[in-house]
Amino acid sequence: MVYITRALADVLLDLASDADPDRVTTGVSVTPAGELEGAESGIPPETPVFTDFYLPDPGNAVNAVFGVDLSTPARQAQGQFVSHPVRELEVTRRDDLAEVIFVAVPPWTLDERSFAAFDRRGKRQQLEIIDASPPEQSLSG
Repeated sequence: MVYITRALADVLLDLASDADPDRVTTGVSVTPAGELEGAESGIPPETPVFTDFYLPDPGNAVNAVFGVDLSTPARQAQGQFVSHPVRELEVTRRDDLAEVIFVAVPPWTLDERSFAAFDRRGKRQQLEIIDASPPEQSLSG
């Protein structure tokens, strides 16, 4: 089972919609369920939940050509989000560099025909969208 917050899923779909007809690729990261505000009690506290994303860098030529985001340290992004404006809801060879890959296709909605999670081999994973939020973080040191 792969868990993602509703807020993150909504933001990823907005990024994809705004970039259409171009594709978007960005890293996504997790927070343990026990640290989330409003997480369901049925999720064990150590369960990773995808909560955050890294702003895509549209000027990164390597990313544009190969779909690889070299600006985000690999240890910080446990997953990847990709949009496929003109493709099927599946993982392609360009997308397989993360343990979990979220893929979105038009019409950019939160339903099983437009948004899904896959493992690095392209096998679709069960996806649960939860209404929770990560703890507040301050930008000041």
